[in-house]
Amino acid sequence: MNTSPLAGKTAPESILTNIPRLISAYYSEKPDPSVPAHRVSFGTSGHRGSSLNHAFNEDHILAITQAICIYRQKNKIDGPLFLGMDTHALSIPAHISAIEVLAANGVNVMVAANDEYTPTPAISHAILTYNENRTDGQADGIVITPSHNPPVDGGFKYNPPHGGPAESPITSWIEQKANEILENELKAVRRMTYKKASKSATTHEHNYIDPYVADLSQVVNMHNIRDANLNLAVDPLGGAGVHYWGPIAEKYNLNLDILNKSVDPTFRFMTVDWDGKIRMDPSSPYAMAGLVDLKEKYDVAFGCDTDHDRHGIVTGKSGLLQPNHFLSSCVYYLFNHRPQWSTDTMIGKTLVSSQMIDRVAKKINRKVLEVPVGFKWFVEGMYSGSLGFVGEESAGASFLRTNGKVWATDKDGIIACLLAAEMKAVTGQDPGEIYAQLSAELGEPVYDRVEAIATPEQKQKLSKLSPAMIQQKELAGEKITDILTNAPGNGAPIGGLKVTSKNGWFAARPSGTEDIYKIYAESFLGNEHLKKLIGEAQEIVDKALK
Repeated sequence: MNTSPLAGKTAPESILTNIPRLISAYYSEKPDPSVPAHRVSFGTSGHRGSSLNHAFNEDHILAITQAICIYRQKNKIDGPLFLGMDTHALSIPAHISAIEVLAANGVNVMVAANDEYTPTPAISHAILTYNENRTDGQADGIVITPSHNPPVDGGFKYNPPHGGPAESPITSWIEQKANEILENELKAVRRMTYKKASKSATTHEHNYIDPYVADLSQVVNMHNIRDANLNLAVDPLGGAGVHYWGPIAEKYNLNLDILNKSVDPTFRFMTVDWDGKIRMDPSSPYAMAGLVDLKEKYDVAFGCDTDHDRHGIVTGKSGLLQPNHFLSSCVYYLFNHRPQWSTDTMIGKTLVSSQMIDRVAKKINRKVLEVPVGFKWFVEGMYSGSLGFVGEESAGASFLRTNGKVWATDKDGIIACLLAAEMKAVTGQDPGEIYAQLSAELGEPVYDRVEAIATPEQKQKLSKLSPAMIQQKELAGEKITDILTNAPGNGAPIGGLKVTSKNGWFAARPSGTEDIYKIYAESFLGNEHLKKLIGEAQEIVDKALK
């Protein structure tokens, strides 16, 4: 993975996205459904792409929205649809296109008051709040976001009545129907003008901010944070939660500096990510360089990605915490400070998250449910309350209310950030210090994730990695203990391969959101052992790509 010379530096003018060109292409460029790259494709989190390469254009959004309307009718989902968008440039035109179709189909759609941006967790919270104690007329939602992806991208995802990411059978059905609509030149699309749709009796303004902010005290001990009088800071990274942090600080009387209130679709205020691209990834030390520089000024500082479903935590001693370190600290802290949670409540993790989580779980006598990458695998457990905390190595997490009931069934970067402050307020230790104690007792793993460009064809090859490709009996000098192509927690295919030994593991899989592949590896024996793990994993990937 070659690091760009621009990494960690403020984005130069030369790499900024031409926003007028991007928006023009949304309307002017027409996808050809006979070309695979032009078709609707739901990855791990919705359909994503850029209008500049015929992957996220008006026709896509019209087709997907109509497919969702047909899905709702087919499954008798007739309550309101909560619609939100983030701050990517393509989100506003996609929002307009969606409203035109939803209104023409008679869907009661709830749009944010004053055209406000809406974080993903606020949509999940709104769906679950509305559906509580309802069996008929349930709500669902659409979130328009490509998450932390670069400014050229757009994204569109569907959340059914359980409030979380739609399961594969649902997204496959919507994807197939949307492509069928594209192939038939949008003849099935019902649509009215935006002027008419925005004034339709079925289009309603909804206040997402106040109910979400008011309920935060049911999931995070906000009074502890207030009483500790901590110095806190947040960088919203120009994302959808930019106007949420002010009301949070005001309602709970927090000493919270909001370091950047700017919304700019070029994201020119960002520091550049590892590969020379602008990417609003709060787990990246390059993207978070500005906040890391201020680490000694605050007790705890944090940032969220563009739809605020991911978190990044910065502390004075640790700087930017690796996501796995924070997840491990969260597990230890929550299961020792949530007395109303059931003793049977489990921990959910993706199979590319740290084995440190398993060691912490064993220490506190809790079971772990290990699932493939994708937050959709946690929805059922979060909804039922059987999973108390769930997390993934890409800095996504959520957890139950303090009373053990569901908070949200999608990732929530806001509560993860506030939990970091709660840890400091209650224990006097920040999450990095808590992790240091855990690693001193349970072992100190080293972890890395390697990424490289991959074509759609190469990604397809990588998704079919199999145990038969592993001829060796040892992994980096240790006996191989397991070769997995299905997750141990639920038996679902992982879309790649994971190989484990006593003190290390690696996993290889194509990204579900970008044209890259990823190799994850972790060692409890140090950096040299980690390098061997990654080297052997790379050899397997190289063979698969030939």
